[in-house]
Amino acid sequence: MSIRIYGNRQLKTLPGQSTRPTAAKVREALFNIWQGAIADCRWLDLCSGNGSMGAEALCRGAKLVVGIEKNPRACAIIRENWQQVATDGQEFKILRGDVVARLKALAGQKFDRIYFDPPYASNLYDPVLAAIAEYQLLEAEGRIAIEHDPQTWTATEIQQLSLCGEKLYGTTALSFYCPV
Repeated sequence: MSIRIYGNRQLKTLPGQSTRPTAAKVREALFNIWQGAIADCRWLDLCSGNGSMGAEALCRGAKLVVGIEKNPRACAIIRENWQQVATDGQEFKILRGDVVARLKALAGQKFDRIYFDPPYASNLYDPVLAAIAEYQLLEAEGRIAIEHDPQTWTATEIQQLSLCGEKLYGTTALSFYCPV
């Protein structure tokens, strides 16, 4: 299976249901919301899946994209997808492993945009938000978008991060956080 992103570029995905790529309408909506902030940004893609969100950010001019993904086969697909779309002057790296554990390795770095799309049934939402706050990964004017099923997780305030918006796209929700 493959999906298409900005500029009609085709990306590979893993066969089966081991990853769930962000729906095209949600991807398009997010990049419309953040359209003025992607060029030259530092993008962090958590639970990257096939890397479609990071690839989209690269296509729209992000200068750095860092992805964290647990599945080793998915990491290979992400690397291939990002190599296909990255241009000179753009950097990317993929970190394999548990997202909460790998966030600690990023302490001291700052990101302008963070996209987090874990398996909906996971218990990762609150621990990841807490880690982002603890390691101060979000730039002062940065934003986080969390994709989730509104029936299984409800966005709440968290130390150092404020819920600053929510959007619903059918059965998919995006919750936005900004620094306090």
